[in-house]
Amino acid sequence: MIRVPSPAKLNLFLHITGRRENGYHELQSIFQLIDLYDWLEFEVNMTGKIHIEGLGNVQLEQNLIYKAALLLKSHTKNSSGVQIKIEKNIPMGAGLGGGSSNAATTLIILNQLWDCGLTIEQLAEYGAHLGADVPIFVYGHNAWAEGIGEQLSFINLEPKQYIVLKPDCFISTQLLFSQKTLTRNTKPTTFCAYQLKPSAFGNNFEPLARSLYPEVDEAMRYLDQFGTARLTGTGACVFTELTSDMKPDDILKNAPCKAYLVHSLDESPLCQLKVN
Repeated sequence: MIRVPSPAKLNLFLHITGRRENGYHELQSIFQLIDLYDWLEFEVNMTGKIHIEGLGNVQLEQNLIYKAALLLKSHTKNSSGVQIKIEKNIPMGAGLGGGSSNAATTLIILNQLWDCGLTIEQLAEYGAHLGADVPIFVYGHNAWAEGIGEQLSFINLEPKQYIVLKPDCFISTQLLFSQKTLTRNTKPTTFCAYQLKPSAFGNNFEPLARSLYPEVDEAMRYLDQFGTARLTGTGACVFTELTSDMKPDDILKNAPCKAYLVHSLDESPLCQLKVN
């Protein structure tokens, strides 16, 4: 049995720069890995079956862990099955990438346990079929993202701490994308521009999330008392960078919803387990 962490991420900003003919949106963002972890346990068996514990109300066939395991099953060199147990700490529907991270962790670990022999690039390609955010967790490095989120340029970011709030709501990504007032033509920019003035970079989904979900607006107004609140992904989580003049214990204690103090990561803890 092997037990491994599955990290979350923040989108430090998220711009929509266009829309493709197939309906997919062109994006620009920065993925910052953080030390908020789900934990996954893997135990190989000889049943040939994939069994998962800890899914709650999620249908097995809809779960990204299960889908990731199925993708690798055809590459196993034996008839092994696997028992996977998940301990969820990353809130669901939060814009923190928990499901995508779990899928990436499954690809990485089963590639080893099942002796599939796939390269990291092949695993990332499989991951892209599961979701646009999966490859960033497969590679395990902070990145500047473009395209639909799959074009990654790995970057170095300064170590930081963040306060993250999870409003008590579940945001529909489909609903946000369907809004006619969503800004879809933000001018493309560069990582250098971000480094010069990160405060000029926001999240195009933020105004809609605040207007459609009062809980998000309340959380952002709370964090705006201490710093600049941002929405991560399509939400529902919001965050602000921790600065030296803040009192994190007080901010966490008085938050209107679930709150976390997290640290940035240079790389995923899984990097040492990955293939070359």
